[in-house]
Amino acid sequence: MADTNPTGEARPGTQRLMEYWAHGAGAKVINWGVAGDFDRCVIAITKAVDGKLSERAIKGLCSNLHVRALGVRPGQERDAKGNG
Repeated sequence: MADTNPTGEARPGTQRLMEYWAHGAGAKVINWGVAGDFDRCVIAITKAVDGKLSERAIKGLCSNLHVRALGVRPGQERDAKGNG
């Protein structure tokens, strides 16, 4: 279940966390745009949540963070650059 308010908008705390992992200090750990970024995200988020999210949820979150950070889903960078 998404962390949303009754209007369906993401809560401010969720937005701050997404920003942290996509563009803030967390993004420096993940190093978006460099090979292995998705795997680094999964490892970092897994450590951060300490078992409170399933592996599937973490991978979904990392996929969404990848879009937020780079504008494309994991593995789609080559297509986005026209290098298909």
